[in-house]
Amino acid sequence: MSQTVSYLFLKLQAIALLVFNRRREALVRFDEMLSLRPNDRYALASRAHLLVQLGRRSEAIANQELLARHYPDLSASWFNLGYMLEENAQHERAEAAFRRAIEIEPKMDRAWYGLALVLIQAHRFDEAVAALKKNTELQPMSPFGWYQLARVHVDRHEPDEAVKIIRHLKGFEPKVAAQLERETGLRAAPSA
Repeated sequence: MSQTVSYLFLKLQAIALLVFNRRREALVRFDEMLSLRPNDRYALASRAHLLVQLGRRSEAIANQELLARHYPDLSASWFNLGYMLEENAQHERAEAAFRRAIEIEPKMDRAWYGLALVLIQAHRFDEAVAALKKNTELQPMSPFGWYQLARVHVDRHEPDEAVKIIRHLKGFEPKVAAQLERETGLRAAPSA
């Protein structure tokens, strides 16, 4: 069997195994695919995703770093690396990965949000506000960026700014607005 046919056969097996939630067996197939094509983007990305699902974070991060190294202009690989690092409390490294994703794809709203989360962890609130404003500009109907932005304004002792965001959220995400009111003790009358 040719290498290409072997690779495709392994890929189909991996997909079928994933359909039946047999992750460990699928991981073996991705390893075999990588033995045929060591820098294969699909196999590396799939393997990293599976390792996260299996709770093997350190291996997942190492795999994702390999993917980012081999495909340095692929914003998704840097975003996923940043996400994994942030989840693993490696905030400085996560920041660098999110910044690289943004450098490649400035309109990647998820990377702006991830960057904001690591900046919040570092208490770099001014930078977090800038990142969250960019996130909400790119994804205005998602409540996540707005929620974090209101929280940062509260942390910065800017309740009036937080109230403006709560009022804004009442227009399209009233549950999130109510949650913010409960958490912060701030009340925002609906805009007239």
